[in-house]
Amino acid sequence: MTFRLAHLSDPHVGPLGRVRLHQLIGKRATGYANWRRGRSRSHDMAVLETLVADLKGQGAAHVACTGDLCNIGLPSEWETARTFLEALGAPETVSFVPGNHDAYVRGSLEGLLAACGGYTGDDSGSRGRFPYLRRRGPLALVGLSSAIPTKPFVATGRLGAPQLAAAEALLRALATEPGKPFRVVMIHHPPQPGGASPGRELKDAAAFTAMIARAGADLILHGHNHIASSTLIPGPDGRAVPVIGAPSASARPDGHGGMAARRASYLLYDIDRSGDGYAVTARRRGLDAAGAVCDLGPVALA
Repeated sequence: MTFRLAHLSDPHVGPLGRVRLHQLIGKRATGYANWRRGRSRSHDMAVLETLVADLKGQGAAHVACTGDLCNIGLPSEWETARTFLEALGAPETVSFVPGNHDAYVRGSLEGLLAACGGYTGDDSGSRGRFPYLRRRGPLALVGLSSAIPTKPFVATGRLGAPQLAAAEALLRALATEPGKPFRVVMIHHPPQPGGASPGRELKDAAAFTAMIARAGADLILHGHNHIASSTLIPGPDGRAVPVIGAPSASARPDGHGGMAARRASYLLYDIDRSGDGYAVTARRRGLDAAGAVCDLGPVALA
């Protein structure tokens, strides 16, 4: 039986609520200025609503959301983020990992996870701890957090040695289970070296890819770059692991010069057992040049 997984990212849910002067200290001040100057016009909540409505009509059994629900990490954004996740579905049918905007300043990530922790709850019942494991049908979803507070004009991420070690142990254990599950890794930042420009990259990307080369995975999902992308990184025994990036789910159709790969969209993965492994196909749905939602074609996984 086919298991359908949907993947969307970087909704940057708005508008921002009332901002108090004492909240605009440090990085939030520059972030708020950027929001007022243009970012608020790059993300269209009507586009996001249309995309989510289309997604919900595609029969996905589960939804993976790879971060950046927030904009500048305000407390008022945490409830807005939870409302958005609830619109996607119940915590049992939606898995979330945070992005750099969710950890905009110290305390932001903790506040968001307190509000949305049900969407990061693992099979043991713990919430907001990374890596987490959620089993859904043939899938084993492994959620990682690359979200860390950074200086103004910096959007880097980091997993850290303890999280990488825990993820490796988890992925190795899953690989030895009878009827091996399909291992999906969720992370916000592109996890391969060179996956994002300097100042926006995952700082321990080399360590992550080395870990995957040892432990393996079947599919890695990310966001952050606001562009549709597909690449491969080495897994064990020379097997390649697809790394798929989703654009912003709220990007205006005329944003980024109308570049097709940056238009608001999400991805659908159909996963079927095939012999001792799995057969997977992927396609992208989102805005066309006229701003209508349609099928944008297949996504390369090999």
